[in-house]
Amino acid sequence: MPVPNEAWPALPLAAWEATKDTLHMWMQIVGKIRLAQMPLINHWWQVPLYVTARGMTTSPMPYEARIFQIDFDFIDHQLRIDVSDGQRASFPLKAQSVADFYQQTMDALKSLGLTIKIWPMPVEIMDPIPFAEDHTHTAYDPDYAQRFWRLLLQADRVMTKFRSRFIGKVSPVHYFWGSGDLALTRFSGRTAPKHPGVSIMPDRITYESYSHEVSSCGFWAGGGPMPEPIFYSYAYPTPEGFGDYPIKPESAYYLKELGEFVLPYEAVRTASSPDEMLLAFFQSTYEAEATLAKWDRAALERADL
Repeated sequence: MPVPNEAWPALPLAAWEATKDTLHMWMQIVGKIRLAQMPLINHWWQVPLYVTARGMTTSPMPYEARIFQIDFDFIDHQLRIDVSDGQRASFPLKAQSVADFYQQTMDALKSLGLTIKIWPMPVEIMDPIPFAEDHTHTAYDPDYAQRFWRLLLQADRVMTKFRSRFIGKVSPVHYFWGSGDLALTRFSGRTAPKHPGVSIMPDRITYESYSHEVSSCGFWAGGGPMPEPIFYSYAYPTPEGFGDYPIKPESAYYLKELGEFVLPYEAVRTASSPDEMLLAFFQSTYEAEATLAKWDRAALERADL
């Protein structure tokens, strides 16, 4: 199936919110499988998904002496499970309930000799429904699922370029399936005060995630109080004057309710140079944190860029 050439596709939230919410639950199921199989890595870096040339992947995970991975293919619209002994299972991505997707996924794993138990409850959302009981979320529009992946391809590419400018500790570009955002985090190297926590996440997760001082940026498809997809940037701990720091481009702004700088996706998509606009946003908002919090920028940044 040919993939459209448009790199930055339109993604109005109202047009695909039902699909987005269903896909979010499907990704949580697959993400929880990775969580169950992987040892803890600093800042929960063992749990995210990653963008691929066809969709999203868990990347390789251990099961005793075997290795397996799970992939969302948004070109052929399949969920695939590949095992290092050559076995494979797959089933179509189509309009179906979260409960049905959950059952198909667990049955496929068992057919491959992979007996895996997960906590079957969504996280980081209001009013969660157990996966096996969720017949509410049933939408899957293949066109919009593919648009979302194509957007993530471009965001991942630009964020990786931004990552290359930093020689200090910096995360890979992750897709965190709990919150549903693509994220990249730079670290100053200093420890941070204990995070105050958030209502929809256990404290042990936030304490580990924000154990050190960070500048983080990423993409979120929107929902709830944010009725449009956005790029974002925030700092922890937030230095004095952060929200008043001059940033680029003009279409970006500080959203006090979230404590984050926000750049609407539509502004990036329709820009004459989306890459330049997005890199300017990431760079200027990082500089807000690094300057105000007095990071050792000479030791952390590449001098040849």
